[in-house]
Amino acid sequence: MSRVHDPRSIDRSMTRLIALVLFCLLAWGTQADARSFTDAGGRTVEIPDKITHAWPAGPPAESLIYILAPEKLAGWTHRISPESASFMINNYGALPVIGRLTGRGNTANLEAVIAAKPDLVLDVGTVGPTYVSLADRVQEQTHIPYVLIGGSLLDTPKLLRTAGNVLGVSARAETLARYTEEALIDLQKRIATVPAAERPKAYMARGPRGLETDVRGSINAEALEILGAQNVVAPGTSAGNLADVSLEQVLAWQPDVIVTINRDFMSSVMADPAWQGVKAVKDKHVYLEPLYPFGWVDEPPGVNRVIGIRWLAKLLYPRLFPEDLRAETKRFYELFYQQAPTDAQLDQLLGKAG
Repeated sequence: MSRVHDPRSIDRSMTRLIALVLFCLLAWGTQADARSFTDAGGRTVEIPDKITHAWPAGPPAESLIYILAPEKLAGWTHRISPESASFMINNYGALPVIGRLTGRGNTANLEAVIAAKPDLVLDVGTVGPTYVSLADRVQEQTHIPYVLIGGSLLDTPKLLRTAGNVLGVSARAETLARYTEEALIDLQKRIATVPAAERPKAYMARGPRGLETDVRGSINAEALEILGAQNVVAPGTSAGNLADVSLEQVLAWQPDVIVTINRDFMSSVMADPAWQGVKAVKDKHVYLEPLYPFGWVDEPPGVNRVIGIRWLAKLLYPRLFPEDLRAETKRFYELFYQQAPTDAQLDQLLGKAG
């Protein structure tokens, strides 16, 4: 006697089979499209295999993403000035301001991060318990992978390669890493010939009065210190990386060189009677760092400093570094910012004399 099959039962069985196959395919696809990454905080993070949009936690991360893969940058942590935007390709300076998750003046909120649906939150710079805790909290609350990458200036080649791997632009990252390695080796080789007693004492002037500064050993002062300059602001001057000091302290330190990131201070210091007793001011060795599209010494303390250490080296040891800085600046901007500066922009960065 033949067995009669209920067509409805067959349909239900087929539906369950199709659903099971789809579930397996989706599960396999999710695993195939993600990978484990151990970040600088020792955290194992599951990150998408393909990153389309990356959210920078702070300024060093935004400059890094812009340099490596500007099309993946979710937005800026602060407003980009028209001057900085003019050095950027494809109107990227007009990306929205999304605020920052780290550092002083953090302005981003987690609701905005969730609403933007980035593939990744990236933080670059000093890695310590505070930053690890923040990364864990943000990742737990948003369910968005949060990756920490160390940002030491001497480790910039490694930083570029690591970030290039995370963002999926390893070939470009390797090109920039090799340029940076060559620059660091060349600079350190030449500076090694300068006796310690002949290396200048330096002071980093921040703020309109020049009395906020970078403590020795901080990430903000690295550019000076790897060039052998003696940062006059010793550890312990402040509990953090930045210190508020008095003019009396600067007078006692008597720096040979002052580097500032503040245009207001630069425009006033040479005529300010209170500063005339400082050796660097008397000798006219006060310099404003080039600022566009990112600062060359700080603001932020990121990959953008690679050209800044060449500029500083020429200021601190002019006889050791006779090269044409305008030509090297053009080369760096073509490589890192994908847009060579015009002669007028080089004047804006370096002055007409270079």
